[in-house]
Amino acid sequence: MMPTITRKSRWALQCTVLLCLAALTAASGCGTGGGEARREYELRGKVIEVDKDVRKVTVAHEEVPGFMGAMTMPFSIKDDWAFTALAPGHHVAATLVVEGDRYWLEDITIGEGPRESPVGVTIDKGLPAALGAEVPDFELTNQDGREIRLGGLRGKAVLITFIYTRCPLPDYCPLMTSQFMSLYRSLRKDQALLSRTHMISVSFDPDFDKPQVLKEYAEAYLRSEAPASFRHWDFATGTHGEIRKMAGFFGLDYWPEGGQIVHSLRTAIISTDGKLVRLYRGNDWTPGDLLRDLRNLQKGDLTQE
Repeated sequence: MMPTITRKSRWALQCTVLLCLAALTAASGCGTGGGEARREYELRGKVIEVDKDVRKVTVAHEEVPGFMGAMTMPFSIKDDWAFTALAPGHHVAATLVVEGDRYWLEDITIGEGPRESPVGVTIDKGLPAALGAEVPDFELTNQDGREIRLGGLRGKAVLITFIYTRCPLPDYCPLMTSQFMSLYRSLRKDQALLSRTHMISVSFDPDFDKPQVLKEYAEAYLRSEAPASFRHWDFATGTHGEIRKMAGFFGLDYWPEGGQIVHSLRTAIISTDGKLVRLYRGNDWTPGDLLRDLRNLQKGDLTQE
Protein backbone atom coordinates (compact mmCIF):
# COMPACT_ATOMS: atom_id res chain seq x y z
CA MET A 1 0.00 0.00 0.00
CA MET A 2 5.41 -6.47 -2.93
CA PRO A 3 7.69 -11.80 -4.52
CA THR A 4 11.18 -13.14 -4.47
CA ILE A 5 11.67 -16.74 -3.42
CA THR A 6 14.30 -16.22 -0.76
CA ARG A 7 13.26 -13.18 1.26
CA LYS A 8 11.56 -13.79 4.61
CA SER A 9 9.92 -10.38 4.49
CA ARG A 10 7.71 -11.53 1.64
CA TRP A 11 6.69 -14.98 2.82
CA ALA A 12 3.07 -14.09 3.49
CA LEU A 13 2.60 -12.55 0.05
CA GLN A 14 4.48 -15.35 -1.69
CA CYS A 15 2.39 -17.95 0.08
CA THR A 16 -0.79 -16.31 -1.18
CA VAL A 17 0.39 -16.44 -4.77
CA LEU A 18 1.88 -19.93 -4.50
CA LEU A 19 -1.30 -21.25 -2.94
CA CYS A 20 -3.21 -19.84 -5.90
CA LEU A 21 -0.80 -21.56 -8.26
CA ALA A 22 -1.02 -24.81 -6.32
CA ALA A 23 -4.80 -24.71 -6.35
CA LEU A 24 -4.87 -24.15 -10.09
CA THR A 25 -2.44 -27.01 -10.65
CA ALA A 26 -4.50 -29.36 -8.50
CA ALA A 27 -7.72 -28.34 -10.21
CA SER A 28 -6.26 -29.05 -13.64
CA GLY A 29 -4.89 -32.42 -12.55
CA CYS A 30 -1.41 -31.57 -13.73
CA GLY A 31 1.42 -33.82 -12.66
CA THR A 32 5.10 -33.10 -12.36
CA GLY A 33 6.19 -34.77 -15.52
CA GLY A 34 5.86 -31.88 -17.94
CA GLY A 35 5.58 -28.16 -18.43
CA GLU A 36 2.60 -26.38 -16.94
CA ALA A 37 -0.07 -25.03 -19.28
CA ARG A 38 -0.07 -21.30 -19.86
CA ARG A 39 -2.95 -19.49 -18.19
CA GLU A 40 -3.95 -15.90 -18.79
CA TYR A 41 -5.96 -13.53 -16.61
CA GLU A 42 -7.07 -9.94 -16.99
CA LEU A 43 -5.43 -7.64 -14.45
CA ARG A 44 -6.28 -4.01 -13.71
CA GLY A 45 -4.69 -1.74 -11.19
CA LYS A 46 -2.52 1.23 -10.40
CA VAL A 47 1.27 1.47 -10.55
CA ILE A 48 2.85 2.09 -7.16
CA GLU A 49 6.54 1.74 -8.02
CA VAL A 50 8.75 1.05 -11.04
CA ASP A 51 12.08 -0.67 -10.35
CA LYS A 52 14.20 -0.91 -13.49
CA ASP A 53 17.08 -2.57 -11.65
CA VAL A 54 15.12 -5.75 -10.96
CA ARG A 55 12.69 -5.28 -13.89
CA LYS A 56 9.60 -5.26 -11.74
CA VAL A 57 6.57 -3.03 -11.47
CA THR A 58 4.56 -2.93 -8.26
CA VAL A 59 0.82 -2.71 -8.89
CA ALA A 60 -2.09 -2.25 -6.50
CA HIS A 61 -4.52 -4.42 -8.44
CA GLU A 62 -8.17 -5.33 -8.30
CA GLU A 63 -9.39 -8.87 -7.76
CA VAL A 64 -8.21 -11.22 -10.49
CA PRO A 65 -11.28 -13.44 -11.01
CA GLY A 66 -10.47 -17.12 -10.76
CA PHE A 67 -6.97 -16.51 -9.44
CA MET A 68 -6.52 -14.18 -6.44
CA GLY A 69 -8.00 -11.29 -4.53
CA ALA A 70 -7.04 -7.64 -4.67
CA MET A 71 -3.57 -6.88 -3.29
CA THR A 72 -0.40 -4.91 -3.94
CA MET A 73 2.57 -6.85 -5.30
CA PRO A 74 5.44 -6.69 -7.81
CA PHE A 75 5.25 -8.26 -11.25
CA SER A 76 7.99 -9.00 -13.74
CA ILE A 77 7.59 -7.42 -17.16
CA LYS A 78 9.65 -8.16 -20.24
CA ASP A 79 8.98 -5.11 -22.40
CA ASP A 80 11.70 -2.47 -22.14
CA TRP A 81 9.36 0.30 -23.27
CA ALA A 82 7.21 -0.17 -20.17
CA PHE A 83 9.99 0.87 -17.81
CA THR A 84 10.30 4.17 -19.65
CA ALA A 85 6.57 4.81 -20.05
CA LEU A 86 5.23 3.67 -16.66
CA ALA A 87 5.24 5.91 -13.61
CA PRO A 88 3.64 5.81 -10.16
CA GLY A 89 -0.03 6.74 -10.42
CA HIS A 90 -0.64 5.26 -13.86
CA HIS A 91 -3.69 3.06 -14.20
CA VAL A 92 -2.88 -0.06 -16.20
CA ALA A 93 -4.59 -3.04 -17.75
CA ALA A 94 -2.51 -6.09 -18.60
CA THR A 95 -2.52 -9.82 -19.17
CA LEU A 96 -1.28 -11.77 -16.16
CA VAL A 97 0.45 -14.87 -17.50
CA VAL A 98 0.92 -17.89 -15.21
CA GLU A 99 3.07 -20.89 -16.09
CA GLY A 100 3.79 -23.28 -13.25
CA ASP A 101 5.27 -21.22 -10.43
CA ARG A 102 6.20 -18.30 -12.70
CA TYR A 103 4.04 -15.29 -13.51
CA TRP A 104 4.48 -11.98 -15.32
CA LEU A 105 2.59 -9.21 -17.12
CA GLU A 106 2.16 -8.85 -20.88
CA ASP A 107 0.15 -6.61 -23.23
CA ILE A 108 0.27 -3.64 -20.88
CA THR A 109 -1.91 -0.64 -21.68
CA ILE A 110 -1.63 2.62 -19.77
CA GLY A 111 -4.57 4.75 -18.68
CA GLU A 112 -4.29 8.13 -16.98
CA GLY A 113 -0.95 9.79 -16.27
CA PRO A 114 0.78 10.20 -12.92
CA ARG A 115 -1.50 11.50 -10.18
CA GLU A 116 -1.18 14.93 -8.71
CA SER A 117 -1.62 15.80 -5.08
CA PRO A 118 -4.65 17.84 -3.97
CA VAL A 119 -2.54 21.00 -3.99
CA GLY A 120 -1.55 20.42 -7.61
CA VAL A 121 2.01 19.27 -7.01
CA THR A 122 3.03 16.28 -9.12
CA ILE A 123 4.17 13.43 -6.92
CA ASP A 124 7.82 12.49 -6.82
CA LYS A 125 9.07 10.02 -9.40
CA GLY A 126 10.81 7.77 -6.92
CA LEU A 127 14.29 9.09 -7.76
CA PRO A 128 16.25 9.20 -4.50
CA ALA A 129 19.42 11.08 -3.71
CA ALA A 130 22.63 9.33 -4.70
CA LEU A 131 24.40 7.16 -2.15
CA GLY A 132 27.03 9.22 -0.42
CA ALA A 133 24.89 12.37 -0.49
CA GLU A 134 24.64 14.38 2.69
CA VAL A 135 21.21 14.02 4.26
CA PRO A 136 19.50 17.35 5.00
CA ASP A 137 18.81 18.33 8.59
CA PHE A 138 15.13 17.40 8.48
CA GLU A 139 13.05 18.54 11.44
CA LEU A 140 10.51 16.13 12.96
CA THR A 141 8.29 15.83 16.03
CA ASN A 142 8.36 12.52 17.89
CA GLN A 143 5.83 10.51 19.89
CA ASP A 144 6.46 12.64 22.97
CA GLY A 145 5.89 15.91 21.11
CA ARG A 146 9.61 16.64 21.21
CA GLU A 147 11.45 18.12 18.24
CA ILE A 148 14.18 15.96 16.76
CA ARG A 149 16.55 16.88 13.95
CA LEU A 150 18.64 14.50 11.90
CA GLY A 151 21.63 16.77 12.37
CA GLY A 152 21.36 16.24 16.10
CA LEU A 153 22.00 12.52 15.63
CA ARG A 154 25.49 12.89 14.16
CA GLY A 155 27.85 10.34 15.65
CA LYS A 156 25.23 7.61 15.40
CA ALA A 157 24.12 5.44 12.51
CA VAL A 158 20.51 6.37 11.77
CA LEU A 159 17.97 3.97 10.28
CA ILE A 160 14.83 5.46 8.76
CA THR A 161 11.71 3.80 7.44
CA PHE A 162 8.38 5.34 6.40
CA ILE A 163 4.93 4.34 7.64
CA TYR A 164 1.47 5.58 8.47
CA THR A 165 -0.43 4.13 11.39
CA ARG A 166 -3.69 3.42 9.53
CA CYS A 167 -2.01 1.43 6.75
CA PRO A 168 -4.19 -1.66 6.15
CA LEU A 169 -1.72 -3.77 4.17
CA PRO A 170 0.20 -6.26 6.35
CA ASP A 171 3.18 -6.43 3.98
CA TYR A 172 3.65 -2.66 3.98
CA CYS A 173 3.71 -0.39 7.06
CA PRO A 174 2.95 -3.10 9.65
CA LEU A 175 5.76 -5.18 8.17
CA MET A 176 8.19 -2.24 8.29
CA THR A 177 7.42 -1.73 11.97
CA SER A 178 7.64 -5.45 12.76
CA GLN A 179 10.99 -5.67 10.97
CA PHE A 180 12.32 -2.70 12.91
CA MET A 181 11.04 -4.34 16.09
CA SER A 182 13.01 -7.51 15.27
CA LEU A 183 16.08 -5.42 14.53
CA TYR A 184 15.75 -3.56 17.83
CA ARG A 185 15.57 -6.85 19.75
CA SER A 186 18.74 -8.01 18.00
CA LEU A 187 20.48 -4.73 18.82
CA ARG A 188 19.59 -5.13 22.50
CA LYS A 189 21.89 -8.16 22.51
CA ASP A 190 24.75 -5.92 21.36
CA GLN A 191 24.55 -2.91 23.64
CA ALA A 192 27.69 -1.32 22.20
CA LEU A 193 26.16 -1.28 18.72
CA LEU A 194 22.76 -0.20 20.06
CA SER A 195 24.34 2.82 21.75
CA ARG A 196 25.68 3.96 18.38
CA THR A 197 22.41 3.42 16.51
CA HIS A 198 19.16 5.37 16.29
CA MET A 199 15.99 4.27 14.51
CA ILE A 200 13.17 6.50 13.23
CA SER A 201 9.81 5.45 11.84
CA VAL A 202 8.52 8.49 9.94
CA SER A 203 4.81 8.95 9.27
CA PHE A 204 3.72 10.69 6.06
CA ASP A 205 0.20 11.20 7.52
CA PRO A 206 0.76 14.19 9.82
CA ASP A 207 -2.91 15.18 9.90
CA PHE A 208 -3.86 11.95 11.69
CA ASP A 209 -0.58 10.71 13.15
CA LYS A 210 -0.23 13.24 15.95
CA PRO A 211 2.29 12.49 18.73
CA GLN A 212 -0.25 10.67 20.93
CA VAL A 213 -1.39 8.50 18.01
CA LEU A 214 2.21 7.63 17.20
CA LYS A 215 2.91 6.82 20.83
CA GLU A 216 -0.09 4.49 21.10
CA TYR A 217 0.88 2.84 17.81
CA ALA A 218 4.46 2.34 19.01
CA GLU A 219 3.39 0.98 22.39
CA ALA A 220 1.18 -1.62 20.69
CA TYR A 221 4.39 -3.08 19.22
CA LEU A 222 6.83 -2.32 22.01
CA ARG A 223 4.52 -2.98 25.00
CA SER A 224 6.51 -2.90 28.24
CA GLU A 225 9.71 -2.14 26.32
CA ALA A 226 8.42 1.24 25.12
CA PRO A 227 10.08 3.62 27.62
CA ALA A 228 13.51 2.12 27.06
CA SER A 229 12.97 1.68 23.33
CA PHE A 230 12.18 5.35 22.77
CA ARG A 231 15.76 6.21 23.73
CA HIS A 232 16.88 4.47 20.55
CA TRP A 233 13.75 4.50 18.36
CA ASP A 234 11.51 7.47 17.57
CA PHE A 235 8.13 7.43 15.88
CA ALA A 236 7.85 10.85 14.29
CA THR A 237 6.25 13.08 11.71
CA GLY A 238 6.50 16.70 10.66
CA THR A 239 4.83 19.41 8.65
CA HIS A 240 3.42 18.49 5.25
CA GLY A 241 6.20 20.43 3.56
CA GLU A 242 8.97 18.85 5.61
CA ILE A 243 7.66 15.31 5.12
CA ARG A 244 7.23 15.89 1.38
CA LYS A 245 10.85 17.08 1.11
CA MET A 246 12.10 14.18 3.20
CA ALA A 247 10.13 11.64 1.17
CA GLY A 248 11.48 13.18 -2.03
CA PHE A 249 15.07 12.91 -0.82
CA PHE A 250 14.67 9.17 -0.21
CA GLY A 251 12.58 8.59 -3.33
CA LEU A 252 9.32 7.77 -1.56
CA ASP A 253 6.02 8.36 -3.43
CA TYR A 254 2.73 8.81 -1.60
CA TRP A 255 -0.67 10.37 -2.21
CA PRO A 256 -4.15 10.17 -0.66
CA GLU A 257 -6.84 8.15 -2.37
CA GLY A 258 -10.09 6.53 -1.27
CA GLY A 259 -9.57 7.29 2.41
CA GLN A 260 -6.12 5.69 2.41
CA ILE A 261 -2.63 6.72 1.38
CA VAL A 262 -1.16 4.97 -1.63
CA HIS A 263 2.58 4.76 -1.19
CA SER A 264 5.85 3.05 -2.02
CA LEU A 265 8.39 1.91 0.58
CA ARG A 266 11.86 3.14 1.50
CA THR A 267 14.24 2.18 4.30
CA ALA A 268 17.56 3.99 4.63
CA ILE A 269 20.78 3.92 6.60
CA ILE A 270 22.60 7.17 7.33
CA SER A 271 26.24 7.05 8.40
CA THR A 272 27.62 8.64 11.55
CA ASP A 273 28.74 11.66 9.49
CA GLY A 274 25.27 12.20 7.99
CA LYS A 275 25.70 10.53 4.58
CA LEU A 276 23.19 8.27 2.85
CA VAL A 277 24.96 4.90 2.64
CA ARG A 278 22.18 2.37 2.03
CA LEU A 279 18.68 2.61 0.58
CA TYR A 280 16.29 -0.33 0.41
CA ARG A 281 13.33 -0.08 -1.97
CA GLY A 282 10.18 -1.99 -1.13
CA ASN A 283 10.04 -4.69 1.53
CA ASP A 284 12.76 -6.90 0.05
CA TRP A 285 15.01 -6.77 3.12
CA THR A 286 15.27 -8.48 6.50
CA PRO A 287 16.32 -7.31 9.96
CA GLY A 288 19.43 -9.41 9.39
CA ASP A 289 20.30 -7.30 6.35
CA LEU A 290 20.17 -4.10 8.39
CA LEU A 291 22.10 -5.64 11.27
CA ARG A 292 24.82 -6.77 8.87
CA ASP A 293 24.94 -3.29 7.32
CA LEU A 294 25.24 -1.65 10.73
CA ARG A 295 28.12 -3.90 11.71
CA ASN A 296 29.87 -3.34 8.39
CA LEU A 297 29.37 0.41 8.78
CA GLN A 298 30.92 0.23 12.23
CA LYS A 299 33.96 -1.54 10.75
CA GLY A 300 34.11 0.85 7.81
CA ASP A 301 33.30 -1.95 5.36
CA LEU A 302 29.88 -0.80 4.17
CA THR A 303 30.23 -0.04 0.48
CA GLN A 304 27.93 2.46 -1.20
CA GLU A 305 26.50 0.05 -3.77
